[in-house]
Amino acid sequence: MSKKLISRAEDYSKWYNELVVKADLAENSAVRGCMVIKPYGYAIWEKMQAELDKMFKETGHQNAYFPLFVPKSLFEAEEKNAEGFAKECAIVTHYRLQNDPDKPGKLRVDPEAKLEEELIVRPTSEAIIWNTYRNWIQSYRDLPLLINQWANVVRWEMRTRLFLRTAEFLWQEGHTAHETKEEAITEAKLMNNVYATFVQNFMAIPVIQGLKTESERFAGAEETFCIEALMQDGKALQAGTSHFLGQNFAKAFDVKFANKEGKQDYVWATSWGVSTRLMGALIMTHSDDNGLVLPPTLAPNQVVIIPIYKSEEELDAVTDVVNGIMKDLRSKNISVKFDNRDTLRPGAKFAQHELQGVPLRIAIGARDLENKTVELARRDTLTKEVVPIDGLVEKVETLMTEIQDSLFKKALDFRNSHITEVDTFDEFKRVLETKTGFISAHWDGTAETENKIKELTKATIRCIPLEGKPDKGVCVFTGKPSECRVLFAKAY
Repeated sequence: MSKKLISRAEDYSKWYNELVVKADLAENSAVRGCMVIKPYGYAIWEKMQAELDKMFKETGHQNAYFPLFVPKSLFEAEEKNAEGFAKECAIVTHYRLQNDPDKPGKLRVDPEAKLEEELIVRPTSEAIIWNTYRNWIQSYRDLPLLINQWANVVRWEMRTRLFLRTAEFLWQEGHTAHETKEEAITEAKLMNNVYATFVQNFMAIPVIQGLKTESERFAGAEETFCIEALMQDGKALQAGTSHFLGQNFAKAFDVKFANKEGKQDYVWATSWGVSTRLMGALIMTHSDDNGLVLPPTLAPNQVVIIPIYKSEEELDAVTDVVNGIMKDLRSKNISVKFDNRDTLRPGAKFAQHELQGVPLRIAIGARDLENKTVELARRDTLTKEVVPIDGLVEKVETLMTEIQDSLFKKALDFRNSHITEVDTFDEFKRVLETKTGFISAHWDGTAETENKIKELTKATIRCIPLEGKPDKGVCVFTGKPSECRVLFAKAY
């Protein structure tokens, strides 16, 4: 299969799909809408997971695990949540198969093995977790309860795309219980900040923190905080959400505690999560027509070293020097791979590692040994330079930081240049059709207007920015009074 990608300008969607497959990140599986995450893609996810898990634990959270199956009666307990996910649910009705007497070698559902109660394959875990919390929480001394789980969930999506929207995906979901409303809101904001910090510092993707409108909130939430990012094609992507659930789930599952005055009260709740959708964000923010571009903080291999040789003696001499370089790089916590495969020519190796986004490539051959130099190539800028072996480690250390910062700045400049203020609906439509990106516009605060704009343009309100300044005006669509600007965009 050819490694060359279609260009982003020609067909952005096809470019993305080709890149995911050709860079060995993931592929479609035998199950419609589900994906196989391949080792290289999973290695990136593992690095994301490790950094996020560390940040969760630093903020006092512990990991646990809850069942994949949710009894239907529990799922129905919180009505808004159940209604919000009903159309995406997969349901288990039987627990056994048997040989089909009419079709030798085939199996059928055993009609005698029907479950007494149907089980929902979790689309999210609030129901099973809050039913469990009822047994864990009796007193204010049991609060706050700060739990996270790393898991898979199933949402039966009709239109799927690798990483961005699949029927099954990997994620983490935090579920916390608090003594007061104020503590729960503080928690929801804190975790949204954690997500923003991770996405900006590790993924090198600038985000806008905001609030979702009522119609865009998580089903069962009283408030949803979010981080929104902008992809290279001008579409927005919701990169993470954190929800203040009020006492809705506590009341639905009768989770009460004895407060400091000895009176019974319902706990206050939050939930928050990010998923393998972040892989899609990473790909679409930084990558180019040559393939994946990875920030050093998340690259499985930050440096790859490729030997150039004509004989086994030359390879042995190069290997001796490379072993020393690798030892020094690893002592600085820089991950490095020595690609000494004899099944590919150097040019093919260069192309593969460029496609897979390795931040730095070092080529070293017999002539380099004589000159005590190496060729150093940056993936982000596609530039090369010859540098001395002496001081190479320090040079690589500097470039790791420089590449990370450069990727963030490039993405930030793009994002900032694609936030456009408009005051009329004609301007709104023109920007959406020609420039794309975020559109900053006044909105009258009604779901009717929000839905009408979505119907006419396919643009949704991505968020009400938390850092938005008071800016009274009139709605871009109805002309009614507006208290602030919100961000619209077409989105994934």
